[in-house]
Amino acid sequence: MGQVLTTDSVPDRDKLAYWHDALGKALVPMTVVPRGSGPFAGHIASGRVGHLRVSDIVADAQRASRTAGHVSRWPGEYIGVGVQRSGTATLVQEGRAATASQGDLLVYDTARPYSLDYPERFSTRVVHIPRTVLGLPEQEIGRVTGTVIDASDGFGAVVLSLLTTLGTSEHPYSPMVASRLAAGIADLIATLVVERTQRDAGEPATPRDHLVRRIRDHIEQHLEDPALSPENVAKAQHISVRYLHRLFEGEDVTVAKFIQRRRLEQCARELARGDETVPAVAAVSKRSGFANPAHFSRVFRSVYGVSPRDWRDARPGHPVRQSVRPVRSEPRTSTVRRGSGHAR
Repeated sequence: MGQVLTTDSVPDRDKLAYWHDALGKALVPMTVVPRGSGPFAGHIASGRVGHLRVSDIVADAQRASRTAGHVSRWPGEYIGVGVQRSGTATLVQEGRAATASQGDLLVYDTARPYSLDYPERFSTRVVHIPRTVLGLPEQEIGRVTGTVIDASDGFGAVVLSLLTTLGTSEHPYSPMVASRLAAGIADLIATLVVERTQRDAGEPATPRDHLVRRIRDHIEQHLEDPALSPENVAKAQHISVRYLHRLFEGEDVTVAKFIQRRRLEQCARELARGDETVPAVAAVSKRSGFANPAHFSRVFRSVYGVSPRDWRDARPGHPVRQSVRPVRSEPRTSTVRRGSGHAR
């Protein structure tokens, strides 16, 4: 791990304040209330594997809360996956409360308030994944955040095994291996989320669900087509544009925005790959269906906070390093615009 933050050499009176700062640097800003009466002790070892942030935490009993104030001042566009190694943790988010024991996985969203209660000294590994990398709709992410996943068997056991051993090698990963490993882990976690949400739905898919999934699949298969738009999506599915917009009213995003978002996510992943070849920004944008390079650069900057070139240059192993993080591009509750237009 690249950075170690510990209270060991900090005066007792300053330990809690130091721990607040340590959590903010390694994870996201939160408020911590210790549950013991003596001097507080905590240790964080953190680092990066590609675009993943990995932190190993051992600390005394505490309650860590990320409030709406924290979210508004320091937006955190990450999905957190915790591996409970010892002790227990109670996660509260989105009105749900779930308790994780040793070997369980817990999932939360740093863009929404949450709390983690550790009633005893504990050890946990936390992996933060940029939500844009997962490529999942907000609806599916919202169903799984604030939950604990039993990883004793099935697909969860595969994810648990990989996250447990991630980054524990004596020798650091090469930039190329780290980037590919991070992409693979993100895909596995996205699959785990989809599997969990489908299993917990508890009801058969409706014809509308099947149609929306078919529409999403059509969009995924034609992202490289500059002409992809609500109009030709509706035509391909033999429905009206108006009905297409009605279908997406429950998807937390308009059709045009969904197309644009998936194209941007595809570009961001390709530009961030840490292999030896340096991708050309114009070529990447064209392969993802953006016909106008200048428009692509403007839209990319509005979502990720930096230009496509700076995003590419910040990838692991590249000689130019910059601190970049996605910024929210649209409110959580979006109003469906019943107009038409191309998403480029």
